[in-house]
Amino acid sequence: MLIDGRLVRSAETIIYVGNSNLESIELRDLRLAVFASQHRSLRQAAEAINIRQSTLSRRLHSLEFQLGAVLFERTNGGTRPTAAGLEFIELARRILDDTETAIRNVRSRNRGENGRLTIGVYASLATGNMHATLADYHRRFPEVDVHTLDGSHSRLISALGRNSVDVAIMTSYRGGWDDRALSLWTERVIVALPERHPLVEHGAVSWRQLASERVVLPLHGPGPELGSLLAAKLNGDMPNRILHHESGLDRLLSLVSAGYGMLLMLEGGTGLKHEGVVYREIQEDAEPTRLGFTAYWRQSNGNPALEPFLKMLQERYPDLSGTPAD
Repeated sequence: MLIDGRLVRSAETIIYVGNSNLESIELRDLRLAVFASQHRSLRQAAEAINIRQSTLSRRLHSLEFQLGAVLFERTNGGTRPTAAGLEFIELARRILDDTETAIRNVRSRNRGENGRLTIGVYASLATGNMHATLADYHRRFPEVDVHTLDGSHSRLISALGRNSVDVAIMTSYRGGWDDRALSLWTERVIVALPERHPLVEHGAVSWRQLASERVVLPLHGPGPELGSLLAAKLNGDMPNRILHHESGLDRLLSLVSAGYGMLLMLEGGTGLKHEGVVYREIQEDAEPTRLGFTAYWRQSNGNPALEPFLKMLQERYPDLSGTPAD
């Protein structure tokens, strides 16, 4: 757009305000001026962009009239920009480049190819399917900024309701969720043991073997659910002592290494290697205990980055049961 003799950009046109006149310069006129500056004659420029020379000449004359300045010197030897024309064409190039960049960014954002996606995370990202999912998503959509929010079932469900989280990936939730859900993968329940603990000699640990042990559990994430699962498996015959901590997995593993107890966790956390700690799966009837993971989101969520993420989840973890997604 030119205000008091200055160009100022708008979405569709370049507006020129001079004296008391208000006139619109179209983006195509800027492109024509740039094309004309790249050739020695209007005839060559017109042929290059497949329009009539008379049409090109008329548009350039109209542009010069609107600007009140001569942009091109026309002689028998050809056409070349004037000093004012060179300055105008340089600005026109920047305007066209900025406009094209803005259009690409808007279209890309609308396709979910850039922007921001906030994911509620229930368990460790150290390894396993959650880690692989985020790595795959970043390979496909490197321009999307991914933010994560840790929390319990209730915290993440509440965050979904406030739209502070776009999608939450956590173990199957039975709290009356009334919106969209997609079943994903399962993870084994793991116990982290001090390396000198007698149970390390076993290839796997049974739930019953935990009855006489001291167990460490986090207060957040899967901790409460794993505590409930432990109580159910032991029919109320709880371990000698359960220690609850408001700490991350790395600090809890340090407690295990120091001999403060054994830690119940999910398979995704085994990517954290900690000196003095050994992982064993917990089995029942010679089969590993598994918890299923599900993606939860609001159908009304308008974030364009969400749909490509969900499509990727459906591609990576297809529902082979024949049951439609919730």
